[in-house]
Amino acid sequence: MSEVRELTFVEALNEALMQEMERDPSVIVMGEDVGVYGGIFGVTKGLLEKFGPNRVIDTPISEAGFIGAGVGAAAVGLRPVVELMFVDFFGVCMDQIYNQAAKMRYMFGGKIKIPLTIRTTIGGGVSAAAQHSQVLYSIFMHVPGLKVVVPSTPYDAKGLLISAIRDDNPKMFFEHKLLYGIKGPVPKEPYTIPFGVADVKAEGSDVTVVAVAYMVHEALKAADELRKEGISVEVIDPRTLVPFDKETIFKSVKKTGRLVIVDEDYDRAGFASWVAALVADECFGYLDAPIKRVTTPNVPIPFSPPLEREVLPNAKKIIKAIKEVVKKG
Repeated sequence: MSEVRELTFVEALNEALMQEMERDPSVIVMGEDVGVYGGIFGVTKGLLEKFGPNRVIDTPISEAGFIGAGVGAAAVGLRPVVELMFVDFFGVCMDQIYNQAAKMRYMFGGKIKIPLTIRTTIGGGVSAAAQHSQVLYSIFMHVPGLKVVVPSTPYDAKGLLISAIRDDNPKMFFEHKLLYGIKGPVPKEPYTIPFGVADVKAEGSDVTVVAVAYMVHEALKAADELRKEGISVEVIDPRTLVPFDKETIFKSVKKTGRLVIVDEDYDRAGFASWVAALVADECFGYLDAPIKRVTTPNVPIPFSPPLEREVLPNAKKIIKAIKEVVKKG
C-alpha cells in the first residue's frame, strides 16, 4: 500500500514531474523560468538540479518559439512538458497550439504522435488584473485534437498530470492560481487518473452542481451552507473538459431534477453554456426547474479587489442560484 501524505497542489504537481522524469528519460520540461528559478509558482523547483539543463530548459521570452519547439520535440519522440506561464499569453503562440499541435497527428494520417503537455495557470482572485486573471479553457475546448485537463485537488493534480505526460496526444493542463496552496492527501507512489471520468466531490439529492477548478471549492462551501437549511447538493467535478464525462452529469441530473453550472470562464459561449445545452438536449424531461449558470460576465477582470470579487463567481452567488432552482422545483 502506498504511503499517503498531505501535500499542497504545487507539491503534488512537482512530485508528478519528478517521478515521470525519473521513469522516462524522454520527458523534458521547458519554459520561462522553469529551471534556475524553479517556476514562478515553484512547480518545477529542484528539477534542474536533478536532471540538468538538457532536460530542464529555461527558454527565452518567446511563447511562439518555445511552444513551437515543444511541438517539434513531441513529433520526433520526446514527451515535452511546456509551461505557458499564464493562459492569457496564448495569443502569441496560438497557431502552434491549434493549427500545429492539435492537427498534426490527423493530417499525417496517424503516422506521428504529439505527446505534448502544455501546463498553464488560470484564474482570478489575486488582483493580477485583466491580462493575468482569465480562465479561457473554453477556447481550447473548441479545438478538435486537444485534450483539456483541469484538476481541483492535489490528488487529482498529480494523477492527471501523470496521465497527461503518458498520453500520446496534445493536452492543455490548467492550474488555478488559488489552488496552489491548498493541501490534500496524495499517495507517494505514481498513479494515474483516466481522462473523461468525472468525480462526485459531494453527494446530494436536491440539486446537481457542476463546477471546475477553484469553483469546485466554492461549490462545496455552498453545499455545506445549504445543508444547514435542509438542501442537499451534489457537487461534480468533470476533471477533464475534453474528453468530457457527460454520463455522470446526466445520471445526477436524473436523480436531482435540477442543475447549476459554476464556471469562472466568461459567460458567452463558455463551458457552462455547452453543458447546459447538453443537458437540455438529452435530459430535458428529467428537469424540474430551469438550468442556472453562475459565470463571469463578459468584461475584463478588474485589478481592484472589490471589483474583482464583484465579477467572479463565489459561494454566495452559487447559493443564490441553487435556492432559485430549488424554489422553482
